[in-house]
Amino acid sequence: MIMKKSSWLFMFTLFISTIMTLSSNNWISMWMGLELNMMSFIPLILNKSNKSSSEAAMIYFLIQSMSSMILLMMIMMIMNKYLIDFNLMIIMINFSLLMKLGAAPFHMWLPEIMSKMEWSKCMILMTWQKIAPLFIISNMSYSWIINISIIWSVSIGCLGGINQSSLRKIMGYSSINHLGWLLAINKTMNLWIIYLMIYSFMILLMCKMFINYKLYFINQMNMVNMNNMEKFNMFMMMLSMGGLPPLIGFLPKWITIQSMMNNKEFIMLLFMVMCSLITLMYYLRIMTSMYLSYNLSNKWMINYHKNKPFMFFIMLVNLSLPLIMIL
Repeated sequence: MIMKKSSWLFMFTLFISTIMTLSSNNWISMWMGLELNMMSFIPLILNKSNKSSSEAAMIYFLIQSMSSMILLMMIMMIMNKYLIDFNLMIIMINFSLLMKLGAAPFHMWLPEIMSKMEWSKCMILMTWQKIAPLFIISNMSYSWIINISIIWSVSIGCLGGINQSSLRKIMGYSSINHLGWLLAINKTMNLWIIYLMIYSFMILLMCKMFINYKLYFINQMNMVNMNNMEKFNMFMMMLSMGGLPPLIGFLPKWITIQSMMNNKEFIMLLFMVMCSLITLMYYLRIMTSMYLSYNLSNKWMINYHKNKPFMFFIMLVNLSLPLIMIL
């Protein structure tokens, strides 16, 4: 899809706003970076050919502006040393950042606006838009509210996607589930960045396949005429998103498991792993109907010359975990 010149401008300001937040040394400049990020992403959501995009942009604006208002109010109280409990201010700041991320219990807007946007915008929302709030949370003192959000996010992320037919909503609930894992490893700076990088790369490949085949709902999976190699790659991508070993999607969860075991958080870890198994259920539900349906062109290599390099690349990426372990 060819982007307009104005879209390139907003993509540039989106990139600059995140860099501004990451390089800030005070609360106000961080808040300014988050605001610029919001105002850069809203024009990207809007699309004349998709009438629902304006509704998505309005929902995103209301949620983000509300969380920014709470954040700014708490920042002003901290700077002016207002006589309110400092721990309460930290909790409210965490509330505002979790609202920006779409973490549970502030999650309802995320699958809703994803169902009204294009896959390319969903990809940005699930990856790049998480960086700045997660960075701020990682630099704050760890609060009990984060633990509650982790439990809610992994549970709602695994249960919410079971009864959905929209692929964009399913990926939205999957993002909430992965966000719970990101928050769990957020105490260690380098590790959450590794998790987010691998997750972003998987989302990029997944969304690229959805864009190529124009897939938006589960029943469309049966209508797309894929050969066996493409089906196999899609199947591996789904299992990798669920974190099934020995695929590459297991690596970030493995890192999180090791980190939480070192911190002796065994009960929460057990709950997160059980919820992660439930997410595999709706990933498999997406692919089961495709594999069980009869396909007239049932050949391994059919005339898809343009897609062959991309298919081999996806296969190589998903099966790269054993190679990483050897190295």
